[in-house]
Amino acid sequence: MPSYTLLVLLVAFERVIELNTARRNAAWSFDRGGREHGSGHYPVMVLLHTGLLAGCLAEVHYGGRPFVAALGWPMLALVVASQILRWWCVFALGPRWNTRVIVVPDLPLVDRGPYRLMRHPNYLAVVVEGAALPLVHGAWITALCFTLANAQLLKVRLRCENAALGLAPA
Repeated sequence: MPSYTLLVLLVAFERVIELNTARRNAAWSFDRGGREHGSGHYPVMVLLHTGLLAGCLAEVHYGGRPFVAALGWPMLALVVASQILRWWCVFALGPRWNTRVIVVPDLPLVDRGPYRLMRHPNYLAVVVEGAALPLVHGAWITALCFTLANAQLLKVRLRCENAALGLAPA
């Protein structure tokens, strides 16, 4: 369990780095006339992602979830892969990457890095991590709850983001 707690704390630390990057990038975008879209769902997203981390720890510590190597190691590999994909997205978007939906007018869509392969690769990273991180140590209730709640949030988020980017009707 101490190793799993460390893993979850490392992911939480990564989130802090992400939020600092997003704050810096938001300033860059706003300085260039960027406009935020869908700010109403952002607090829900923050709560959901915080709940994922807390749920992982609570379920493992209080639910007595054992580490099952046959599940845990592959899930750990998926967690690492999701982090690599997430940071590939961050670097591909550069100062345009954000945890919020902020669009700078007249900038073309990014078509490099993972964005040459799919429209929203960062959300793939979120989906994979949201299922895999809890399952590293058997926290299946947290994995299920996050996955179901995140699916609902992603419906809203993708609709918002696609409309803001001019990819779909509002």
